[in-house]
Amino acid sequence: MSRATRRRIAWTVAGLLLLLLAVLLSLALGSRQIAPADVFDALWRGGTGDDAQVVRALRVPRTVIGVMVGLALAVAGVVMQGITRNPIAEPGVLGVSQGAALGAVCAIAFLGVHSPSGYVWFAFAGAGLAAVAAYAVAGSGRGGASPVKLALAGAAMNAFIASVVSAIVTTDARALDEFRFWDVGSIGGRDGEIVARTWPFLVVGMVLVAVVARGLDALALGDDVARGLGHRVALVRAVGALAATVLTGVAVAMAGPIAFIGLAVPHIARALVGADHRWVLALSALLGPAVILMSDVLGRVVFAPSEVPVAVMTALLGVPFLVALVRRKATVPA
Repeated sequence: MSRATRRRIAWTVAGLLLLLLAVLLSLALGSRQIAPADVFDALWRGGTGDDAQVVRALRVPRTVIGVMVGLALAVAGVVMQGITRNPIAEPGVLGVSQGAALGAVCAIAFLGVHSPSGYVWFAFAGAGLAAVAAYAVAGSGRGGASPVKLALAGAAMNAFIASVVSAIVTTDARALDEFRFWDVGSIGGRDGEIVARTWPFLVVGMVLVAVVARGLDALALGDDVARGLGHRVALVRAVGALAATVLTGVAVAMAGPIAFIGLAVPHIARALVGADHRWVLALSALLGPAVILMSDVLGRVVFAPSEVPVAVMTALLGVPFLVALVRRKATVPA
């Protein structure tokens, strides 16, 4: 076993331990502090006290959603940076996040849907339609869906959909009042029903990522080299875009838009394990949920008994870290 492989295994194991710690803290800490022994009692011994009810009814769904959202955003970020060969690409680059926002606000304003579990489908559908439209625009004309055309089409779609969302919420006060709580990005206030509705899509997205993982390494060398290695570049890019869309749609539909995770976590993973996408994907799948859960715990504890949405905390904690990472030149190209 080479030294590089041992280092990658060590960082992956460290990422797993960090995630397990984050899960425990998410279950134990909050406006109500619960001892780890009571957490285990609630999960495995069927405890019936107030602490056990809090763990099972509130914190377990919140923690599961945090794991799913962090996993989806981090892996989608790796894929988007890989297929576009753009180090600042993030999961919403194809208009997915704004598409989900449009689906959610339309459900609130026009269909009378008023709960996260109710408009999760509309958010997911909006994310999918936006990504399909952006990819169709990028794929038209000569050269197909090149990385530059994908980025430009996604930027145009984001701007267009954002203007539509603004038009709706500024003319409907009730829709604005409900939409702003979803739009801020939070894993609180959700229940297990959202998990039951979205986990199959998360599995599908991860399977698609596994299919294109080797192709992402080839794309990093350039389209001509990838073709020379026997990869169908257009197919790899299309499947990768589909995987990223599904994963981002799952995350945004569940928790609203959450920045930083899909942008920065892949860079952190590359700095630790190198550019091999199989290792980057594995470590990102561990670090993404850990960052989400740690940020959520801090948002619950630091400002207790009030809570700060996780999207706010990820930005507050993540941006300085990413700036420091860039200044130290510790990033590895996508």
